Amino acid sequence: MQAFLERLRRSRFFTISAAIHLALVVLFGGTIIFRNALKQDDFEADPGGAGLIAPPAAQAPDPVTQPLAQPQTTPQVATPSTPTQSLTAITTTSTLPAAFELPSAAPDLAPSNIRTITPEASAATPTQQTLPGGLTLAQAKAMKAFTGGWGQGSGGSGVGKDRRFKFTAYVAKYAGGDWNSTVRMRNGKDIDFGSLPNLLYLMNKWSGDRIQAQANAVPLDLSSDEIFTIKPPFIFFTGRRDFVLTGREVENLRKYIQLGGAVWGDATLPGRRSRFDLAFRREMKRVVPDVNKDFEPLPPDHPLFARTYFPEVRGVPPGLNYYQEPVYAIKIYGEVAILYTANDYGDMWQIGLTERGEIDFRKDENDNFVGLNYELWQRRANYFRNLEPKPIQDSYKFGINIVVHLLTRWEDRLRTVPGGL
Repeated sequence: MQAFLERLRRSRFFTISAAIHLALVVLFGGTIIFRNALKQDDFEADPGGAGLIAPPAAQAPDPVTQPLAQPQTTPQVATPSTPTQSLTAITTTSTLPAAFELPSAAPDLAPSNIRTITPEASAATPTQQTLPGGLTLAQAKAMKAFTGGWGQGSGGSGVGKDRRFKFTAYVAKYAGGDWNSTVRMRNGKDIDFGSLPNLLYLMNKWSGDRIQAQANAVPLDLSSDEIFTIKPPFIFFTGRRDFVLTGREVENLRKYIQLGGAVWGDATLPGRRSRFDLAFRREMKRVVPDVNKDFEPLPPDHPLFARTYFPEVRGVPPGLNYYQEPVYAIKIYGEVAILYTANDYGDMWQIGLTERGEIDFRKDENDNFVGLNYELWQRRANYFRNLEPKPIQDSYKFGINIVVHLLTRWEDRLRTVPGGL
């Protein structure tokens, strides 16, 4: 051993080489360890960089109280804020306006031209004059042009029995659901059997033909622009199933009610929380997306109850199976735009009545009942209750009261428009 150490001491080059290698190991090894330690410290200290651990001050947001993150968009002019939507609200691919207002354009424009109206100058022009209820003169003129023909040959005002009307009733033909649940088409074109034809028949008879409603209702495709050429005074909307309107149907209905039209929904399944009830309320909120507007029950002093064609029918009559829900409505400028009866009057009207108010058992040449859903009538004791002559009569008279109100509801408001009605 001593001999080996003596040789190593005398080997000058080996000793120098070993010392140099030892110095390099210490120098570069320490540098790598120092850089790794510094890199880990930066993760913890830099919350704005690519660190993995957030500092104690930057706590995660509370999922209950914090608003949902919004996608970044191009900066725009600031607009008034609106209440945050519920997380369970229906969302669509279309952009909905923050406020629901009438178009200033003429009613024959394409539905894509619907927009929110903003004043263009500080001084109001004649068409920007505001009428009672918030309508501008331009909006009122567009509405007058759309609704002016509903009281054709009326020769008066109000809902008195001296009034004369002439119109055609339309049934909403919409995507999904069962839009024809209480009506039937025998010729493939017009609806000549069921709820609405029976109501129109008695409307003509009980008014002494002062109300001249076309005997057959007409199916109306909500996705067609025909809605803006025929100008229906109301669109009857019924069914018993869930449904989702297409974007085109929503857009057409929105413009239609902006111009003064009305949607009248009647559930074929009476009461609340049925499939149709939930779907109709949801889809009509897509049509009227204003967060400040929703279905509200009409009070007893509303003109629908206070100024009626048949004043002997007071309040809301019981419908099928004795359901007596309030009449609900969404209003624009104080008038009914969407009306909803949840008591299934449509099935009540499938029991046809004669002019004298008796059950109509007449048949045609093919031995078919002309106004009676006989299957419904046969099952009245077990499944379909309240199908007796008096409540059926009341349901018909109430339906006529609704129609007359929808025909006349804008008259007082538009009477102040230059030129009158």
